[in-house]
Amino acid sequence: MMESSQTKTLANGLRIIHLPSPTSVAYCGLAIDAGTRDERDNEQGIAHFCEHLIFKGTRKRKAWHIINRMDTVGGDLNAYTNKEETVVYAAFTKQHFARAVELIADIVFHSTFPQHEIDKEVEVIAEEIESYNDSPAELIFDQFENMIYQDHPLGHDILGKAERVRQFTTEDALSFTRRYYRPENMVFFVFGHLPFSRVVATVEKYCGGMPEWSLDGLLTESDTHGSVFQGDKWRMPLKDYRPLRQTENRSTHQAHVMLGGRAYAASDERRIAMYFLNNIIAGPSMNTMLNIALREHNGLVYTVESSLTNYTDTGTFGLYFGCDNKDVERCMGIIRKEFDKLMTTPLTQRQLAAAIKQMRGQILVACDNFENYALDMAKSFLHYNIFEGVEDTLTQLSKLTPELIQQTANEMLAEDRLSVLVYE
Repeated sequence: MMESSQTKTLANGLRIIHLPSPTSVAYCGLAIDAGTRDERDNEQGIAHFCEHLIFKGTRKRKAWHIINRMDTVGGDLNAYTNKEETVVYAAFTKQHFARAVELIADIVFHSTFPQHEIDKEVEVIAEEIESYNDSPAELIFDQFENMIYQDHPLGHDILGKAERVRQFTTEDALSFTRRYYRPENMVFFVFGHLPFSRVVATVEKYCGGMPEWSLDGLLTESDTHGSVFQGDKWRMPLKDYRPLRQTENRSTHQAHVMLGGRAYAASDERRIAMYFLNNIIAGPSMNTMLNIALREHNGLVYTVESSLTNYTDTGTFGLYFGCDNKDVERCMGIIRKEFDKLMTTPLTQRQLAAAIKQMRGQILVACDNFENYALDMAKSFLHYNIFEGVEDTLTQLSKLTPELIQQTANEMLAEDRLSVLVYE
């Protein structure tokens, strides 16, 4: 059983969360409340671009020194960007905690984004984009999300467009990071066997001197026009959801299909029931409803998987499968039949108990991946100022009822609320 987390807010607004771990390996980093949805119209791809470029030079380090700093002690420095946050973090043995904190603070707060490094790195990013575009099984997820958010920034591709990325400059990167890489817009998270007093003292030493930056002059009319104030930032409100159906001729070897729609926000209590439904429909296990129906019983697909992403104000439920072009409608008919069962016939108590038992095991196994657990903690505290541990999740799961599952299925799986995208 893990201990409870401890938190503190520094004078400059930076929040700290620490959770002790049972091993000598520790994880720490800065989670920044800035992602794809925070980009201006002419900035698509800038959040991911900045995440790449913070490794390319600071006021006191060149790219080689940044790369070498954790590698030489067997540690790992990493980062990622998604729709709502950017996270820079390190994994290391606990005696190198101060080294990790100092390095992360340096690249987040003091990156200079030198133009000569940008000129080299943009081609790396452009290659990443083109490689992604060559994979319809991956590309369809982004296009589907853009379809259900109808050109809202939340639906934009994280990587952006290669032609625009090639135009980014030092000033573009500085403009974006000045707006969002601010202490009060971040969380410093630590997951490791370290005294909380040491955690606070070390983070204060390297991050406490970073000022609360004023947004005066950094926001333009385009940031606020048509937007609403969420927390401490302007964000474009979501349009009403309108299900769409679209087929594209991509001349692919097989058909790639996505169906789904908007789902519950991460703060919505109903998300647990949808989490359960997603898991039994086509989650990670081999015994899911659609893996049995489409693959095992009928041999129609090699891959069928469902996914659920919860954002701060909405969510996305998506079901992907690939099949022969001639079998698309047959697969869709089988899926509709299975969805209708969930909508019309409540699970028995035995079925519910068995599915919860399976999910409980999955959750506990997943928690054994300490890196992912640390990142989940950071994301939760960043957006909601709380962290619900694994026991809280298991408690909520145990409260599910057949009636709630059926009600959620009727809300989420009705044919007239699902969007469909087909590559053929």
